[in-house]
Amino acid sequence: MSFSDIFKKDFLASFTSENVSVPHIAAVLLITALISVYIFMVYRLVTKKTFYSKNFNISLAALAVITAGIILAVQSSIVISLGMVGALSIVRFRTAVKEPMDLCFLFWSIAVGICCGAHMTEIALVLSVILTVLVIVLDRLPIGRAPMILVADLGSLSQEKEFMDMAAKYCRYYRIKSRNISDGRCNLVLEVRTAGEYEMLQEMEKLEGISSISLVSHDGEVTF
Repeated sequence: MSFSDIFKKDFLASFTSENVSVPHIAAVLLITALISVYIFMVYRLVTKKTFYSKNFNISLAALAVITAGIILAVQSSIVISLGMVGALSIVRFRTAVKEPMDLCFLFWSIAVGICCGAHMTEIALVLSVILTVLVIVLDRLPIGRAPMILVADLGSLSQEKEFMDMAAKYCRYYRIKSRNISDGRCNLVLEVRTAGEYEMLQEMEKLEGISSISLVSHDGEVTF
């Protein structure tokens, strides 16, 4: 036997572990599934209803279990691990992640799968508890109130000054976001912050030439 054969044999043997039994595999995947269900509930709790996707949430739970299975497989042999790397390297995901929080939960799910598959369940549990506290506390932290959107259809551009004076009377903050003129009429879109919403709309409705006025709230991010 040549030195090359001995080196290959010793190198492969050093990366070969004992055969994993079926009960052990089932126990690891079951623990991973329980933690993934926990991730499922946390994601449902902190995600805004507008951006919530049940399919994405289910995929988070499944991803943790799949990752744990992959880690269990690659532990048996370096040959399998190299083949797994080659197989996964050709996979391409073209779905864009719209929310940064979704990316955080993706990494959380993958990390839980890796930790459980590598028999580091304690790390997965502590990581899940710390991330839950961090995400919920920061999500509930009062940073600011999102401004409202005021949409008004004026009879003419000359009425804009009177309308803006009325907005300045009731709003501690106001800013024109859009001004559209068509057939002599002027459509204004303002970003406003006000406490007297009902009184402001009542008085603005009495202005001459206003055909419609709307005040819309939104769940967008607060910018400074």
